[in-house]
Amino acid sequence: MIALLDYGSGNLRSVQKALLKVGADVRVVKSPKEIGDARAMVLPGVGAFDDCINAMQKQHLLDAAKTFIESGKPFLGICVGYQALFEKSEEFNSCAAGLGIFKGSVVKFSEKNGLKIPQIGWNQIEITKGDCPLYRGIENGSYVYFVHSFFPQPKDKSVVATNTDYGNTFASSIWRDNVFATQFHPEKSQRIGLQLLKNFVELAK
Repeated sequence: MIALLDYGSGNLRSVQKALLKVGADVRVVKSPKEIGDARAMVLPGVGAFDDCINAMQKQHLLDAAKTFIESGKPFLGICVGYQALFEKSEEFNSCAAGLGIFKGSVVKFSEKNGLKIPQIGWNQIEITKGDCPLYRGIENGSYVYFVHSFFPQPKDKSVVATNTDYGNTFASSIWRDNVFATQFHPEKSQRIGLQLLKNFVELAK
């Protein structure tokens, strides 16, 4: 069973439907006691960094997510759920502390050269860690779907699983041990996204 954290994120149902489509047994979780014997966890997200962190804190899901990650079971963060794994964000004078699983902060795209912010739409991924299990069966240069104005800057570049260019190159996904995270939305990325989610689900078996 995969625990899907529900802290009020707008794209929760889309992620749930995508996971079900690739054969996952999904439990929507609103409190730590509902996590139970989950074999994997997914933290989805849209919206602001502070809203995510504060809502999780209120529902006691912040420490629960940390404890789950420490257990060594597969964990996937999506969009703001990816950003929440870092120490802090520059978004709207953010004052909330992230999970701090990875060193680094979340920064905004530069508006130089007329770059449209947020980035909304399809863009390519350059797979930098070919052994990352999420990308099994996915070709380098595949297109995935993004909706974001901010992105994390990992201090440890070895965790970067894919890069994407949008005015500058940024880490569009990361991987270390049992923790995976994507800035793009696999649940909105059609065939490629479903393959990625299927790969994640298989890690939980």
